[in-house]
Amino acid sequence: MLRPKEAQGQIPGQRFIDPEVLTRIDNLELVARSVVDGFISGLHQSPMLGMSVDFAEHRSYMPGDDVRRIDWRVFARTDRLYVKEFEADTNANLHLVLDISKSMDFGSAAPTKLEYAKFLAASLAYVSKRQRDRIGLITFDSNIVEVIPPSIRHFNEVLHALDRLEAGGASEYHEPLQRIGESLRRRSLVVLISDLYAPVEELLPAINQLRHRGNDLIVFHLLDPLELSLELGDVTSVEDLESGSRMPIAAAQLQQEYRQLVQAHQAELERRFGANQIDYIFTDTSRPLDSVLYRYLSDRERQNRTR
Repeated sequence: MLRPKEAQGQIPGQRFIDPEVLTRIDNLELVARSVVDGFISGLHQSPMLGMSVDFAEHRSYMPGDDVRRIDWRVFARTDRLYVKEFEADTNANLHLVLDISKSMDFGSAAPTKLEYAKFLAASLAYVSKRQRDRIGLITFDSNIVEVIPPSIRHFNEVLHALDRLEAGGASEYHEPLQRIGESLRRRSLVVLISDLYAPVEELLPAINQLRHRGNDLIVFHLLDPLELSLELGDVTSVEDLESGSRMPIAAAQLQQEYRQLVQAHQAELERRFGANQIDYIFTDTSRPLDSVLYRYLSDRERQNRTR
């Protein structure tokens, strides 16, 4: 079921695991390993999740170190083997900030947005574990729900928390994100995963608070395919998951205008986040997770080389 599938033009090493398949795997760590290990071996260089790859210092070579990192110029001068340490090799803090509001519980097919967010968060935690980074998790709806402080020993605790997550109440961004931003005592890599159901003018100042103390911020924007297309057939009303209120609609007449509004929202988020040096990754929940992760890690690696 998880057998690699090679095809012309496919990204080397990718498995293209169907999100629907992932929902049938009853082990979040296995999901993360399957997604991440499926493509990392195909990259030309190991992707760096850390905030930068600036040179930091030398240290003595130890058996098992990657020989490609030996500084041969230093060896020529000293006749001793040293490897280069980079900033991303030092233990960084990864804060996974996950929106668990009721709207995240929607899915027109498997998986729901919340399930997809769990898979994504688990995969990012697994990459971070491979790099010996400190991993933490914060969940929120209109309030902060759970906090696991970052630690190199918290990988399994984060997975257990993700596994038992359930959708909460109404969404609210400003107050919980402000409290989260103020609580981050050390410069960190912060990953926000949400469906971003709020006007851009509300979202940007709220999310900007996570950049407190110079944090490196990445936003994953998740939507269900039905939320992009509004292909509802003969449906005549829809229900707001967070308020429970119902609204009559004429879906066929609204489709074109609705799609334009969704596309405009995405484009404005991408533009505004980019202007504020916030990485923005959009995906719908039908996309294979490893392809999303590959795009993200490749972008990060390319940006780190130019910083």
